[in-house]
Amino acid sequence: MPTNQPNQPTPKKKPQVTASPERRRELLDTAAEVFAAQGYNATTVRKIADAAGMLAGSLYYHFDSKESMLDEILSAFLTELWEGYDTVLAAGLGPRETIEALVTESFREIDRHRAAVAIYQKESRTLCAQPRFHYLSDSQQKFEKAWLGTLERGVAAKVFRADLDIRLTYRFVRDTVWVAASWYRPGGQHSPEEIARQYLSMVLDGIALRPT
Repeated sequence: MPTNQPNQPTPKKKPQVTASPERRRELLDTAAEVFAAQGYNATTVRKIADAAGMLAGSLYYHFDSKESMLDEILSAFLTELWEGYDTVLAAGLGPRETIEALVTESFREIDRHRAAVAIYQKESRTLCAQPRFHYLSDSQQKFEKAWLGTLERGVAAKVFRADLDIRLTYRFVRDTVWVAASWYRPGGQHSPEEIARQYLSMVLDGIALRPT
């Protein structure tokens, strides 16, 4: 038969420290810059905390791991990228206009998420093997389908040259656009729209069908 037990004191919960959305964004921006500069594997929570001017233990109040921080950085970038891309792809534009709009949107994303783009370029191949980051592989496949489909549509419509190597052109456009994250700095001499215009004038003169 159970005996009456004295009332046990309720354990005190550890107070949860939550950051404002602005502060959380600042911490993620700092983490993104460290990841981009030093690489994901070489980056520790302590290095991120040092860059943010706080103790490593304090950073754990906001994020449970550096993996969680990287996940938020990349998923936020890709969510915004696809919001822009999906709007372009649903607009019913011609193939040349679609390419122009996708390139312009890409440079805008580099302007907004330069460090995230750099991380994506350097780390996505390795990260795709981890279940948590499988969405990176899904995004790459969707990205390829959108660009290849637009180029194929342009060839079929005789907007782009019939002898165009579609896959090679896709890789050239993809790599030359996104590598800009390695040198682009927000607030520089040229806006992302101006850079996109210069880039498009060079690329499209090479793949657009020349009038006879």
